[in-house]
Amino acid sequence: MAHRVTIIPGDGIGPEVSAAARLVLDAADVGITWIERQAGTAALAEYGDLMPAETLGAIRSSRVAIKGPITTPVGSGFRSVNVALRQGLDLFSAVRPARALPGVPIRHPSVDLVVVRENTEDLYAGIEYEEGTPEALALIQELQALSGTHVRDDAGITVKPISVSGTQRIVRFAFEYARTHGRKKVTVGHKANVMRFSDGLFLQTAQIEAGNFGDIEWEEIQIDHLTSRLAHDPSAFDVLLLPNLYGDIVSDLCAGLVGGLGLIPGANIGWEYAVFEAVHGSAPDIAGQGLANPIAMILSGAMLLRHIGEQAAAENVEWAVDEVLRQGLVRTPDLGGSSSTMEVGEAIASATSHWEHGPS
Repeated sequence: MAHRVTIIPGDGIGPEVSAAARLVLDAADVGITWIERQAGTAALAEYGDLMPAETLGAIRSSRVAIKGPITTPVGSGFRSVNVALRQGLDLFSAVRPARALPGVPIRHPSVDLVVVRENTEDLYAGIEYEEGTPEALALIQELQALSGTHVRDDAGITVKPISVSGTQRIVRFAFEYARTHGRKKVTVGHKANVMRFSDGLFLQTAQIEAGNFGDIEWEEIQIDHLTSRLAHDPSAFDVLLLPNLYGDIVSDLCAGLVGGLGLIPGANIGWEYAVFEAVHGSAPDIAGQGLANPIAMILSGAMLLRHIGEQAAAENVEWAVDEVLRQGLVRTPDLGGSSSTMEVGEAIASATSHWEHGPS
């Protein structure tokens, strides 16, 4: 069965890691037809927009995409491409697995967990008011009138919306993910003791929805306690369910537990569309030098394969990554080697194409 997949190479090291991932996915031989489109600074020069309408249209047409890291120019006034994608395509769930990989020395060698992060609400919803603007001053006055709350006139303000409906769907997604991926427990992180009407609503809604999944154990924990426990014993956790901001921070913490962002895949998933991506940045300082680790992007490709129903091919790619790391002959500099981005991609692609030597 042929699959149409939109690929967005991205900026900085994006084109390099994207090319390596594409090579591996082609080696998996599931009949992918690639639709290449641009976003980020590469698109800005040609289209005058970081996220051209034709790129969004291609994703809507293929329904699934994989993208390299994309830079949002600082102080440019442009909206983050990642935020635009998540909100424009209603990709309400971010999924970031973190597992120990062979041959990568880490403090806790039994790490195997997944962060599920709500992707469209919370402090990343983009509802912000710049200090000193008429809008900020009007909001400050309204807050004073409504609740007697004193906010300094020189404050910038970011609003934190968390809704019942938005929470319901991410909780259901997390529990369904746990069920379909053989996970046993969901841990809900929050700060409901301080933010009673946002985090409190998230926790209350999670408690109600968890009742529909009697086969999955669940617990709730305050976010500061969660981070402390993760650093001490990550093996105590399975699936972590978090609001947007906490999920962003904790997923990077989990990346540190297993060797860094260069090894962590990611997916942004909604009811209609899914976009897979490495979670690291575009690293323009090393772009074009062949130094970037493509494993995060390749493992994101494995997540894509699983999403489109190619389970065996996904396991093939994951086995190939593990096998190349286990042998230790081909590694990028961040893992102590001297191999280039494409040399790692070629080694994993070769292992992928010799799947008969993998697990039965």
